[in-house]
Order: sequence, then C-alpha cells, then structure tokens
Amino acid sequence: MVNLREIKGRINSTKSTKQITKAMQMVSSSKLRRAEQNAKAYVPYMEKIQEVVGAIAAGTKDSGHPMLTSRPVKKTAYLVIGSDSGLAGAYNSSILREVQNTIIKRHNSTDEYVILAVGRVVRDYFVKRGHNVIADVIGLPDQPSFADIKEIARNAVGMFIDGTYDELYMYYNHFVSAIQNEVTVKKVLPLTDIAPSSSDAAYEFEPSGEAILEVLLPQYAESLIYGAILDGKASEHSARMTAMKNATDNANDLIADLSLQYNRARQAAITQEITEIVGGAAALE
Repeated sequence: MVNLREIKGRINSTKSTKQITKAMQMVSSSKLRRAEQNAKAYVPYMEKIQEVVGAIAAGTKDSGHPMLTSRPVKKTAYLVIGSDSGLAGAYNSSILREVQNTIIKRHNSTDEYVILAVGRVVRDYFVKRGHNVIADVIGLPDQPSFADIKEIARNAVGMFIDGTYDELYMYYNHFVSAIQNEVTVKKVLPLTDIAPSSSDAAYEFEPSGEAILEVLLPQYAESLIYGAILDGKASEHSARMTAMKNATDNANDLIADLSLQYNRARQAAITQEITEIVGGAAALE
C-alpha cells in the first residue's frame, strides 16, 4: 500500500520549493526592469561615441594606430560574459557551448588562444577544462557600473595593444525580450569594422585627429565591453525569471499529481478499513 505520510511529505516539500521559486521569480522580475533600463539608457552614448570615432577614423585613415590595424593572428582572445550563479536556464550553457565549439573549430592548441572570463560560472568552466584563463572578474553587482568592470576592460584593451594577442572577440547573451535572448559574437579588436559617420555634423580636431584617437579608441573599445555586460545582465535576469517561472509551474503540476495520488490512496485505505470492519462483523455472526 502507498504510504500516505510519504506522499504528504512530498507535497509539503514541493510547496516549500514552489514558494522559493516564486519569490526568486519576483526578485528577478524586479532586477530585470532596472537592468533593461540601464541597457537602453546606455545606447545613446554608444551611438554618439561610435559616430564621433567613425568621423575621426575616416579623416585619419593613415594614422597607423594599432587598434585600427589588422595584423597576422598568432593568438586570439575570447571575452566570455556569463553569470556568477546558476538557476538561469540555458543562459550560461548556451554561451559556453558556442565558445567551446569555436575553439574546437579554430584552434589546435591552447597556445593559440586565451580566455577573459566575466562571471564565476564561466571562469570555473574553462579552468576545469584546462583552458588558459588570463583574466577574470567575479562578484559583479546586479546593476554594474563602469567602475566594476574597468579593470578587465582596460586589461583587455591594453593586452591587445601590447601584443599579448592579435584579436579580441566578445561572447554574450543579447537581450531581445523578457522571454528571448540571443547568443551574440562581436569582434572588439582590431577596430576594423567602424562604420563611417552618417551625421552631417562637422568636427574640428584639436590638437589633431591622431591625438584624439589615441585617447578615444581605448575608451570606445572599453565602452563596447561595458555595453555588452549591461546587455548580458538584462539577459541573465530575464533568463532566471523565466527559469523560476517554469520551475513554479512544474511545482504546481507536481502538487496536483501528488494530491490526486494522495486522495486515491486515502480513499483506498478507507475502503479497506470498511471492508475489514464488515468482514469482522460477519465473522462474529
């Protein structure tokens, strides 16, 4: 016979889990709203700095700046943006799978690439598999400021300029909507894909375009990284909210199934008791 106490215990346990997942869903929903606002508020700045860099770069094509010049690729860097914790569905696994597949296709040795990790899950994944993680940042707040990621952004740009690697790619989840994220790959360095400025505004460079590029290009590359991290944070919160909603829905389904099982078992136990009582009374006659 099915143990009624065991079924009741599973129901209570599932209800407790449901309360936790429901609370986490609500918290992630609140964080998502702020993260989405931060990501959208950063877009005008990105568009303006890209416009200015495009205008200056178009006027100084022969500057020879290392960030604008392609060179033979001996080593590639991958900046991978993930999270510090799980319970976010396929948020981390989709990025890690994409990077892993790229490494398998493009490289024959760990000497040909390096990893820059944002997030504990990303760092641990690559370290455990013997990849060369040369920089990482963990413990980012839910709404990161530039100061929180300044070190890894400047290191990423500085190591390219120093020749530690010859190209830098960035992998992150682009926020599309509350229920949809897309794994995005963006080439950060060298900056060979800067679109020419479409603005009619005329810029006067003082002291010179080359001098301005010397300061502005590293800031532009760092802003690309910061923008991707803001985008990734919005995706993380939306993925976690969706995962916790699915977990809550599954808990409701499980509770309904267990309740039905409990009621049937209880009815069977009552029926058996009645049968035993009637059989006992008949035996006394």
